Amino acid sequence: MNTMLMNNINWVGYVDWNVRDFHGYSTDRGATYNAYLVQDEKTALIDSVKAPYVDNLLKNIRSHTDLDKVDYIVVNHAEPDHGGGLSKTVEALPNAVVVCDQKCKDIISGHHDTTGWNFHIVKTGDELSLGKRTLQFIETPMVHWPDSMFTYIPEEKLLFSMDAFGQHYATSARFDDEVSLSTTLEEAKKYYANIVMPFGKMVSKVLDAASGLDIDMIAPSHGVIWRTHLPEILSRYAEWAECKARPKVVIMYDTMWQATEKIAMAMTEGASIEGVETILLNVRASSLTVVATEVLDAAVVAIGTSNLNQNMLPMMAAVLTYLKGLKPVGKSGMAFGSYGWGKGGCEQVDQWINDMKWDTVHEMFKCKFTPDAAVLSEAEKIGKILAEKAGEIAQ
Repeated sequence: MNTMLMNNINWVGYVDWNVRDFHGYSTDRGATYNAYLVQDEKTALIDSVKAPYVDNLLKNIRSHTDLDKVDYIVVNHAEPDHGGGLSKTVEALPNAVVVCDQKCKDIISGHHDTTGWNFHIVKTGDELSLGKRTLQFIETPMVHWPDSMFTYIPEEKLLFSMDAFGQHYATSARFDDEVSLSTTLEEAKKYYANIVMPFGKMVSKVLDAASGLDIDMIAPSHGVIWRTHLPEILSRYAEWAECKARPKVVIMYDTMWQATEKIAMAMTEGASIEGVETILLNVRASSLTVVATEVLDAAVVAIGTSNLNQNMLPMMAAVLTYLKGLKPVGKSGMAFGSYGWGKGGCEQVDQWINDMKWDTVHEMFKCKFTPDAAVLSEAEKIGKILAEKAGEIAQ
């Protein structure tokens, strides 16, 4: 495995091949917890790893230097997937000063007993000389925690970007030009949609700040390191930050006795026109991760549910709760579905669309019991309306 980013800067993290869940995010391709060792007159460890893997981190550091020769531990973000192993890391590096911003220190102190730790608090614009190289610090609050921070080495044009530009992607390769670009961008999109999407405005500010830096390499805290395809990931982030809509319709549904499913399939048939991508998702057969990723760049989202005890079906309720927290913006939506002797499910979806401040592309469309040919014909016509609207929005 090639772990060298450049002379005396090495990856010392851990590849987690087996993790499949990250607080509800489905990590089907595993994950990495990236940490980096910068050796100069002074030596700095950039971030730590998840608690179970500290021994691997320390072994990797020892392959480059003695543990007592590490002078700094830079903590860009205190979340346990990065900082969970900090206590053991600080204990193992007896001469290391912990470098972080004030918010990060406060969060670290909520997770660890920091008695006896030596902290050096930094803020945007502060620098720390390692000798020939300099660490510059840029606070990036709410991308995606209040304590988030970038660390930049201007002499190498190297940005340690914390969670920004990351992917949950386990691979034996360390760089973006050693793996499939399409797979990496797919995982980066999934990561953005499920972790970073609520903070689009802050991401835009960060991109503006980063545009003033001369960057040849971006080393995130998860996934592969960007050294060749920087224009691609930067342009994607600019699009994702504004939830930029593509000519795309997502029709997602849950169904009890397949009545709502029949409506969804008829709508999908009508929406399948040239120039518009149409995605059909049975939410009980999909993960929350997939749903959020597909919604990220959709122009139109149609949401269908059957009725259960005057409520939407439970999995659709879970999906909409998840999406509410992610705050996708700039969408047009509609509610549809079937009911029997009671109502409530479709009405709840319709209210959710209003609460999200999405435009209503079509009034609520409901069917009592099983849809007949006339209902399905109307659903197909509605599907075409959705696709035409998606094409207009994305122009």
